Amino acid sequence: MTVTTDLVSYEDALATYEPVMGLEVHVELGTKTKMFCGCSTELGADPNTQTCPVCLGMPGALPVVNATGVESAVKIGLALHCEIAEWCRFARKNYFYPDMPKNFQTSQYDEPIAFNGYLDVQLEDGEVFRVEIERAHMEEDTGKSTHVGGATGRIHGAQHSLLDYNRAGIPLIEIVTKPIVGAGDRAPEVAKAYVAELRALIRALGVSDARMEVGQMRCDVNLSLRPIGTEKFGTRSETKNVNSLRSVERAVRYEVQRHAAVLLGGGTIVQETRHFHEDDGSTTSGRVKEEAEDYRYFPEPDLVPIAPSREWVEKLRAGLPELPRVRRGRLREEWGISALDMQSILNAGAIDLIVATVDAGAPADQARKWWMGELSRHANESGTSLDQLPITPAQVARVTELVTSGDLNDKLARQVIVGVLAGEGDPDTVVEKRGLKVVSDEGALGAAVDEAIAANSAIADKIRGGKVAAAGALVGAVMKATRGQADAARVRELILEKLGVSEG
Repeated sequence: MTVTTDLVSYEDALATYEPVMGLEVHVELGTKTKMFCGCSTELGADPNTQTCPVCLGMPGALPVVNATGVESAVKIGLALHCEIAEWCRFARKNYFYPDMPKNFQTSQYDEPIAFNGYLDVQLEDGEVFRVEIERAHMEEDTGKSTHVGGATGRIHGAQHSLLDYNRAGIPLIEIVTKPIVGAGDRAPEVAKAYVAELRALIRALGVSDARMEVGQMRCDVNLSLRPIGTEKFGTRSETKNVNSLRSVERAVRYEVQRHAAVLLGGGTIVQETRHFHEDDGSTTSGRVKEEAEDYRYFPEPDLVPIAPSREWVEKLRAGLPELPRVRRGRLREEWGISALDMQSILNAGAIDLIVATVDAGAPADQARKWWMGELSRHANESGTSLDQLPITPAQVARVTELVTSGDLNDKLARQVIVGVLAGEGDPDTVVEKRGLKVVSDEGALGAAVDEAIAANSAIADKIRGGKVAAAGALVGAVMKATRGQADAARVRELILEKLGVSEG
């Protein structure tokens, strides 16, 4: 859709105002069952087949807390350098919406399980920005509404709505930042880097796949502006359920421009929720945003408080995996690359792919070369991410092995990769089908070299006269004759041998 909203340029907005952000990230935990009942959380089931009296809010049904969900919440809190509550409890967050079967959400309000932490994020130029964490609390997800008959897929203008409660009750962790100030014109970049680092951390902990494209991780972007040099925060907007890193960045930038246009035009900002539109990066108004008191929070009477023992918390702390920033530092040293090179790999989303390729037997420099070179080019051309390319780290490792063994040169290896990406099979199958092996038969190579010398006698005479650099032209002729399947280094050796010239 195209939204006609007055905007000012980003630069003009930042000349007058300072952006203040708050990011609320919901992470769907990868537990096998829901937060308060035994229903499956598996994706893809028929609508309303993974429900029970508890997650449907039937009278008299009593919830029971998912122990793995609590453990995952503590792990996330520890990884975010949070304090872990010695005692906390659930609350009922009351509001009516069709995808809330109970008409309240079981969440945590003033007593979260984790609070007062931080996450350091690295920006594209290597600068580290600390984002402070207000809280991480446990709650349950809502059901899914599908609005039918409208042009936008939203409830406004729809003829009817379909409700699927399979998702209702799936465990969520909501991670809320403290107000993010001081980012200035880099606010969109900071927001994107924070969500990216948080996603990497969640995946490293193994508590969720955190796939934003399927809603396993989504970000609400709160933004306000205040005149430069002032302390009081402006009125905020909340852009809901932003589901990609690029969209987080775009939502922040758009809202900065929109807020500034309203304020510079003498208007006032309405505190509201807004919808983000992927097609043009705009936001549109949703509903007036409630304050906390509007939800009428009160303690959940059907659930006992959570009191994690200090011994258990410390045991979980000791068992935390290597966290992403630490891991990147270790890999950078092992690979012998610069901080800038590692940042480029991080920006490309290639770290895990390179590690997996090395684990499959490839040298680290070769794994980096192919993922950051040829494969990144293909990803850019197809408008996709590296991890969505139809090639596996094991297949890339096999390509490097074929190059190292001399069966392929780089030119042929690129053709093999093209074949794998085209679905022609694994690297060996592509080599066989396309006939791509390096010509290693000395007799065939010798004959090709003889033909090149005979056809280029003037160049051969230059080489005999000491102009060894001219051998490149003969190498090129042989490579053309063999369709690029000769070993260029061996061809050069043969040319010089036959012309009686030494390399020195």
